[in-house]
Amino acid sequence: MLIWLVELSDFFQFFNLFRYLTFRTGAAMATSALIVFLFGPRIIVSLSARQGRGQPIRADGPQTHFKKAGTPTMGGLMMLTGIVASSLFWADLSNVYVVVTLLVTLGFGLIGFYDDYLKVTKQTDRGFSGKMRLLMEFLIAGLAVYFIMTASLAASNGSTFGSSLAFPFFKDFVIDLGIFFVLFGAFVIVGAGNAVNLTDGLDGLAIVPIMIAAASFGVIAYLSGNAVFSNYLQINFVPGTGELAVVLGAVIGAGLGFLWFNAPPAAIFMGDTGSLALGGLVGTVAVATKHEIVMAIIGGLFVMEALSVIMQVASFKLTGKRIFLMAPIHHHFEKLGWTESQVVIRFWIISVGLAMLGLATLKLR
Repeated sequence: MLIWLVELSDFFQFFNLFRYLTFRTGAAMATSALIVFLFGPRIIVSLSARQGRGQPIRADGPQTHFKKAGTPTMGGLMMLTGIVASSLFWADLSNVYVVVTLLVTLGFGLIGFYDDYLKVTKQTDRGFSGKMRLLMEFLIAGLAVYFIMTASLAASNGSTFGSSLAFPFFKDFVIDLGIFFVLFGAFVIVGAGNAVNLTDGLDGLAIVPIMIAAASFGVIAYLSGNAVFSNYLQINFVPGTGELAVVLGAVIGAGLGFLWFNAPPAAIFMGDTGSLALGGLVGTVAVATKHEIVMAIIGGLFVMEALSVIMQVASFKLTGKRIFLMAPIHHHFEKLGWTESQVVIRFWIISVGLAMLGLATLKLR
């Protein structure tokens, strides 16, 4: 919204700063962090008073988790407040990618909020129907991908680039999926949202990898939206996606603010409200910037968590035996005797390594 101040740069040179993505990204980061820091304590007190017993603790989980009983959930509300408010201030709201990304974030956040609400009020670890939840997620994601594809097609003068899948490590290797790109893109967004949701099981475990992914895709969005840099790196140029760096900056700032309250012992949990929304946000950016496969590398930790659940369920249904002591896989390591802090910090290290590998694909072509 404040980008309109650029019009005043002819009179006051200072306002020329609002023209630069780097300035607005940094400002968005600082603004969202400040919002979460200022309003976080009030939100925690309010949620604690309304939720009573807080988020239900799994009866079959590690014994150390029972001491977390009574901790409020839905902490994603404070992050969404910071992200959306900061983006409204600093991002270009005429940019279709920004609007679509924020709408997906809010849509997934609303689904997660309702799921959290049911869990808290019924004191159960299950919310509403899984099939209905997935249907709603795919509907939101499918519409988002359609608008992203349409915008990309318009920017590329009607070429098939908007519906194509690009591959890392190869300069010109793309596959046109046609209308099926909508289904593929929706799968990426829904998969990202639910993978982050499965990862959010320990204090601080999900939010730091989310910030790492946001920072990585902030770089990708900036480079992909810049004709000079994208040509130099031989990556796909997607006009307009650079503006997504501002939104991702807001994610990092809000994440830092939330981590202050979510650090062990957590004063509040992110809940599905936050994890589903943030995963959907990063997944949408990956689709918009044509880096869906790189998303699987940078978000490899989330992929690992999701695969561990899929493998565990499939193995038990087919053979009656479990592969892991408990799924998602972070609980498996807890059962092996790792402390919660050991699991969290080591998973952070893995996330950093995967992000570096994902960013390396920008040059290795």
